[in-house]
Amino acid sequence: MMYQYIIRLVFVISFLFVFSTLSIGQQLVKENVEPQQITSNYEFTEGPLWHSSGYLLFSDIPANTVYKWSAEKGASTYLKPSGHANGLTFDNQGHLLLAQHDGAIARENERGEITVVIDNYKGKRLNSPNDLVVKSDGSIYFTDPSFGVSDEDKELAFQGVYRYSKKNGLQLLVDDFALPNGIVFSPDEEKLYVNDSKHNHIRVFKVKKDGTVGSGEVFATMESEGDGAADGMKVDKDGNLYSTGPGGLWIFSPSGELLQQLESPRITNLAWGGAENKTLFMTAPNAVYKLKMTKEGIQ
Repeated sequence: MMYQYIIRLVFVISFLFVFSTLSIGQQLVKENVEPQQITSNYEFTEGPLWHSSGYLLFSDIPANTVYKWSAEKGASTYLKPSGHANGLTFDNQGHLLLAQHDGAIARENERGEITVVIDNYKGKRLNSPNDLVVKSDGSIYFTDPSFGVSDEDKELAFQGVYRYSKKNGLQLLVDDFALPNGIVFSPDEEKLYVNDSKHNHIRVFKVKKDGTVGSGEVFATMESEGDGAADGMKVDKDGNLYSTGPGGLWIFSPSGELLQQLESPRITNLAWGGAENKTLFMTAPNAVYKLKMTKEGIQ
C-alpha cells in the first residue's frame, strides 16, 4: 500500500509541473484540479473508452482482458480473453470494436459474442492492430504496427494504416509508417491524424470524398525528456489535438501550435467521458487516471 501511495504521489506531483504557451485563464486543464487515480494494479493498460451510460472500458494487453470501471462498482472483468485487445471504440450501432494484437479487428454483437471483422490483407495476416476510429459513414480506420506479432508470425513487410468498409472491403491507405499508433479524425472528418511511435511525430492527411487519404504531412513533432511515446490521441470540439508523448500529455491547436505540455509518468492512451465529456481518462499503464478539462471532447 505504501508503494502504491508513493507512485500515485509522484504521478500527481509530476503532472502538476505544467509547461504552457497559454495564460492561466486559457488553460485546457481545469484550474487547481489534480489527476485522480481511479483504479490500479494492472500489467499494461490501453484503449480507454467511455460509454454514455456511465462506465469506462479499458484493455490490459498482457492480461488478455478488457475491464469495465464505474464510480459506483469499481473495476471488473468485462471480456477475457480479449484477443490481447489494445484500442477500443464503438461502431455506429453502439457495438464494441476491438483492435486485437492477435491480428484482427473484432466486434462484439448483441449477445456478447466476439466475431472477426477483418484479419488479413490480400490473404496475409495483419500484424498487430493497435488503435481504431469509426467515421460517420461507418467505415473503420485503424493502425497496424508490429508491436504484438512475432517474427515467425509476421507476414506483411510494412506497418500499414487501413480503412475497412462493407462496400470496399479492406483498403491500404498508407504503408510508409515505422510504427503507426494513435489515430483520430478532426471534428469535421476532413483530416485524419496518425502518429508514429518511432519518430514521435504526428502526421495529418486530408480525407478524400471516397474515404481514402492524400499523401499527408508532419503536423507536429514531440521532442522532450521523459518516458513514453506518441501513442493514443483524441480531439476536442474545437479541433485541438491531445496526444500522449515523451514526458506526458501534449496538446496542439488545429494548426499544429503547441498549446500545453503536461509532464507526467508514462501515459499510453486517452478517452473523453464523464459529465459533458469534459473529463480526460488516461491509461498510465499500470493504472487509470481521470483529469477534469475545460474543453468538451469528442468520443
